[in-house]
Amino acid sequence: MTILTGKAEARRRLQPDRAGALRKIWERRADYAYVLPALAVMLIVIAYPIYYTIELSFFNTPPALQLRDKIFVGFDNYIAILTSPVFWTVTWNTLTWTLASTLIAFVLGFACALALNRDFVGRGVLRAVLIIPWVISAVAASYIWKWIYHSDFGIIGAVLVGLGWADRPPNFIDSVGTVLPSLIVVNIWREFPFAMIMMMAGLQTVPDQLLRAAKVDGANAWQRFWHVTFPHLRNVSTVTILLLAVANFNSFIIPWIMTGGGPSNASHIWITHIYELAFGRQRWGVASAYSVLLFLILMALGYFYVRALTGNEQKDGSK
Repeated sequence: MTILTGKAEARRRLQPDRAGALRKIWERRADYAYVLPALAVMLIVIAYPIYYTIELSFFNTPPALQLRDKIFVGFDNYIAILTSPVFWTVTWNTLTWTLASTLIAFVLGFACALALNRDFVGRGVLRAVLIIPWVISAVAASYIWKWIYHSDFGIIGAVLVGLGWADRPPNFIDSVGTVLPSLIVVNIWREFPFAMIMMMAGLQTVPDQLLRAAKVDGANAWQRFWHVTFPHLRNVSTVTILLLAVANFNSFIIPWIMTGGGPSNASHIWITHIYELAFGRQRWGVASAYSVLLFLILMALGYFYVRALTGNEQKDGSK
């Protein structure tokens, strides 16, 4: 009986004291008053649009009707999306775009970070050059690459024809089979410097004493990397991959400016398809349903991102 009573008392102590929490909020009401304007702004510019998008996803909004005359259809928009062949094409494009861009950009950025972590002549200049793709405006980069890929005036096609490797310039962004890989190349070029910077920062936390000790013990370069360097970079690698995945899943500028989702929806990803449905076809209800699904996916990725951050803080605190 004493043991059971002790366990019940322990559980009671572990439960949050709601009355105590409310009392602390009331005692600090003046502090909360200072952030009240910011909370109000967030409710106006974030919470209300989210609520209205969710509400609009349950209505049909034909272009012939005004938005206030929308027709309630329940879950019909979601059913129409999930049963549409375009949805699965766009979803496959989105997964291919996100996974390929994220993984290749991370690996390339990691490799560059490892190379730049060593001392050699011109390291500072090379570091500055490699960061250029990340600091260039995405809009400007999209137009530049659009001309580079141009089937008539693009420099890549001209070089291939000049070297005799092709009879005519390839259609990089005008062909269904090559448009998505071509856009992924541009996205990787834009994003790998971010991964490089993150991993370079992580490499600064690897203790030199451990690397020197491993070298004295006879470990080769690969063994030092795998058993010493990489375990120290596991947390920053997780955070970097999640940030890249969220950015790529929500990426809009490069695919929209370069192809507009064409040809034949071959380069449409979720965000560009939502934009076309809403502002191109005025199908606000279907676009809102798409947005709700996208919001849930991004919330899931955000959850894992926050868990990665809080896990790092807990590990640091335990040390």
